[in-house]
Amino acid sequence: MSTDVETTGKFTSSEKLLEDINRIWWRSQTDNMHGGIASDCPNRERSPYTGDGQVACVTVMHNFDAKAFYRKWIDDIIGGSNEETGYVPNGAPWQPGCGGGVAWGAAISIMPWEFYLHYGDVDILSDSYDAMKGYIRYMLTWTDEKGIMYSQATGRNGKPLRWLNLGDWVAPSELPPDKMVHTFYLWRCADITAETARILGKRDEATIYREIADRTKAAFMEEFWDETSGSYGKYGGNIFALRMGVPEERKERVIAALEAGIKANGGHLDTGIFGTQFFFEVLTENGLNELAFEAMNKRTIPSYGYWLEQGATTSWEHWDRGGSGNHPMFGGGLVWLYRKLAGMNTDPARPGYKHIIFRPQPPEGVESAGYSNLTVYGEAGVKWRKEPDKFFMEISVPVGSDATVYVPAESKRSVKESGMKPSGSKGVKYKGMEDGCAVYKTSSGHYNFESRY
Repeated sequence: MSTDVETTGKFTSSEKLLEDINRIWWRSQTDNMHGGIASDCPNRERSPYTGDGQVACVTVMHNFDAKAFYRKWIDDIIGGSNEETGYVPNGAPWQPGCGGGVAWGAAISIMPWEFYLHYGDVDILSDSYDAMKGYIRYMLTWTDEKGIMYSQATGRNGKPLRWLNLGDWVAPSELPPDKMVHTFYLWRCADITAETARILGKRDEATIYREIADRTKAAFMEEFWDETSGSYGKYGGNIFALRMGVPEERKERVIAALEAGIKANGGHLDTGIFGTQFFFEVLTENGLNELAFEAMNKRTIPSYGYWLEQGATTSWEHWDRGGSGNHPMFGGGLVWLYRKLAGMNTDPARPGYKHIIFRPQPPEGVESAGYSNLTVYGEAGVKWRKEPDKFFMEISVPVGSDATVYVPAESKRSVKESGMKPSGSKGVKYKGMEDGCAVYKTSSGHYNFESRY
C-alpha cells in the first residue's frame, strides 16, 4: 500500500541492469510513500526524514506525478521549522526521534526549489521563502570567522550530539569531514535562497544571500584545498567542490585527481547519500562520462548492481547489507539516467519544461536509452539508439513548450530530420556545432533526427 501517486516517468535502456536499478528504487520509493510523507524505511524507523526527502526528491519528481504529495510535505516542513531560531527539524511533521544534521534541514530550500524547477510553480517559492531565510540565519550561528560551517548542536546534557550534527551518511568507507558537508549545504541553501529572492523580485535580499553564497564558496575552496595533491580530498570532497564550481586554474588538477581516485578504487563510487546524488552527473559534466557509466554499471560492491546480484528487489540503506533493505535515499544519483544518459532536462531559466533541453550523453557501452515524463504541458520524451557510424534520436515536445536539441554528429551536413535536411523541416532551426553535437531549436512537435556519429 502507498499514497496514490501516478507513475508518469519511464526510463528504458539496452542495458537491462540500468532498468533493473531504476525499478528496485521505484519499488522502495512507493513502499515508503504513505499519508503524504516519505519515510526512510517501512520496516524499522518509518520516519519522515527531511534529509532522505531532499536527496531523493528530484528522482521522485522524474518518476511520479508528485505535485500534490510534495506540496503537502513541504508545508509540513515549513510548519515544523522554528520561527525564532530558524532551525528545521530532521523529520517533518516534527518528531524528536529523528537524527540528522545540516543537510537534513536543507530540505527547506532544496525541496521547494526542485518543485519549482519541475513544475514551474512560483507559489512554492514565495510560501517557503521566510523559512529558507530562517534556516540561513540558523546555519550562520555555527559559522566561524573564515566562513566555514561546523554544526555542534547539543543534546539534553548540553554537549554536542553526533546524531544532530551528521555530515554525509553511509559511505562505503570513510565519510568526508562533517564541516565540509555542512559548509557545502550552507552554500547550496544560500545559493537557492538568493535565486528565490531574485525570482520573487526582492533584489536587495537577493544581493545579501548571493554574497553569503559567494563568501561560503570562497571559504570552502580555501579551507579544503590541498595544493600538493591538487584535490579537495577523497570520499566526495572533489564531487562537492566541482558541484560548487572550482576556480578555473585548479579545475584540470581536480578532475585528474577525481579520475585517479575512482580508478584506484576499481571504478567504484565511494560516496555517501549526498555525495552520490551528484557523483554521476558531476563526472559527466567534467568529461568523465565513461567513468560515470562504469560506476553505474558495476555489479560488485559498492554499487547499485551489487544489490541486484544479492537478489535485492528494493534499494538498500547501505552499500553492503547492513541496516534496512528498503531505503530509497540513494536514489538521488539515478537522475543521471534521465538527465545525462537519456538526456532530457528542464531549463532553469524557463522551468516546468517550458523550455526543454535534449542532450544525450551516450557512453560506448550503451546502444540505446530513452526517458519520458508527463510534464505540466503534456508528454515530453527522448529516445536514441546507435548503429555503426549512425545515431538516431526521436524527441517529443508538448504544446506550450519548445526545445534545444543536441544531436551527436560529425558535422551539420550529416544530420537529417524525418529524412530531410533540418533546415527544410518545419519548426527546426540550426544554431551551430557544440562539443561534437549539431544544435537545433524546435517548437512543439515530434521530431526524428539521424546523423553520422
